[in-house]
This record gives sequence, structure tokens and C-alpha cells, in this order.
Amino acid sequence: MKSVISWNVNGIRAVQKKGFIEWLRKEDPDFLCIQETKAQPDQLDSRLLRPGGYYTYWASAEKKGYSGVATYSKEKALSVRDLGLDAFDNEGRVQILEFSDFTLLNAYFPNSQEAGRRIDYKVAFCDAMLEKCNHLVSEGKKLVLCGDYNIAHTEIDLKNPKENEKSPGYLPEERAWMSKFLEAGYVDTFRMFHSEGEHYTWWSYRTRARERNAGWRIDYHCVNEGFREKVHSSEILSDVMGSDHCPVRIHLSV
Repeated sequence: MKSVISWNVNGIRAVQKKGFIEWLRKEDPDFLCIQETKAQPDQLDSRLLRPGGYYTYWASAEKKGYSGVATYSKEKALSVRDLGLDAFDNEGRVQILEFSDFTLLNAYFPNSQEAGRRIDYKVAFCDAMLEKCNHLVSEGKKLVLCGDYNIAHTEIDLKNPKENEKSPGYLPEERAWMSKFLEAGYVDTFRMFHSEGEHYTWWSYRTRARERNAGWRIDYHCVNEGFREKVHSSEILSDVMGSDHCPVRIHLSV
């Protein structure tokens, strides 16, 4: 059994000061995908770059202090690449890591922003991700696409759906893409085990929303249909603090 954790840390240097390394040692995942690192490797110390027992891979945005993803793995990746599209790779949004048992995609989906200012960029990114996933599946790959999708798919995926119908992350275009993605042969692993609401992965700092559990479920592990049977569990680690997101975890029987 192997564990894969995804966590938008909202700044790797900030979360380091809140016990990230200690949490990593205690949790001891086989794979950890983090998003919104907001850092280049040369800005980080050895505890983040080379924690004992892990290979680390970094994809940073050209703009300092912005976006970025990174992966910690106990297994050395056979290959690591980005999406292959400058518009998204310049923001450090995707890592595609090949391992012996499966292909791991670590992704930080764009925020569509207030009044949908970036909705066209968001949808273009989403479509590029779907195309990439379809291509990999056509090659016989077994996929895990994890990360911050910045999309609450259905009404049960956020506390106040009616009030947020025009909010970024719950716009019709975003929800429609998520439906299209799942209908194309991908599985929201959390919904394999949990059909009820009140499970969230992000809470606004501004309204003390976490204390009231007034949140959104926007962080996912999705797999292709052919890999569904290998997913043993899918969980939200809502008691882990340090970011406005919490980690999410799956266990794979590979």
C-alpha cells in the first residue's frame, strides 16, 4: 500500500515555520504533492530541498513568490516533465512524474478570479489537462491527477452554494468542465467513499470560516477509470493546520 498526499501549502516557506517538516516526518507519505509553493529552489534551505528519505522535484513560476508545485517522493521518478505549454508552465502549474506503477500529475489549477477575469485562461488550462490525461491513458498509463483544482463541483462541495453562484471556483464554466472531465472516464476518488456533504478542503481566512466549517472542497485526487480498483481509501485531513487548505490523501494498493 502506498500513500499519496496532496496539499496546497499557500507558501512553502510560510508553512515551514508552522511545523511542515515535523508533520512530513510524522505522516511519512510515499508521495507528497504540494501546490502554491511561492518559491524557487534557490530560496529554500536544505530541510525543504533534501529531507531525509525523499527525492524532491520542483516546478516554479517565473514570477517570484507566485504559484509553483513540488513533489516529494520516496521512489525516484523515471521521468519528470511539465505540461509542455509555456502559458501554463511559466506559472509552474504542472508536474508529470512517471513511476514504475503509475503516472502522477501534480497540478495547481488557476483561480478564475473575481468577475471571471481569468476564466478563459482557467478553461484553457483545464482543457489542456484533459487532453494530456487522455493522451497518457491512450498510451496505457495509470493516472493519479492530484492537486488544487480550484473548482467546487456540485452543491454539496461548498457550504453556501446559492450565495456563491458567481464566485470564482463555482462558475458554470468551471463546474461544466469538471463534469466533462469525470464523464470522460475519470473518477473523483473522495466520492467513491463519501457521498455526503460537509467535507471541505479550503476555508477563507477572512471570515474565520474554518472555525465554522464554512468551506469548499476544491482539492482532489482523481484517477482514470482503469485505476479505480487500486484506490483503497480517500480522505480529507481536516485537522492538519498551517494553510488555508488542508491535505488530502489516498492509499493505493500498488
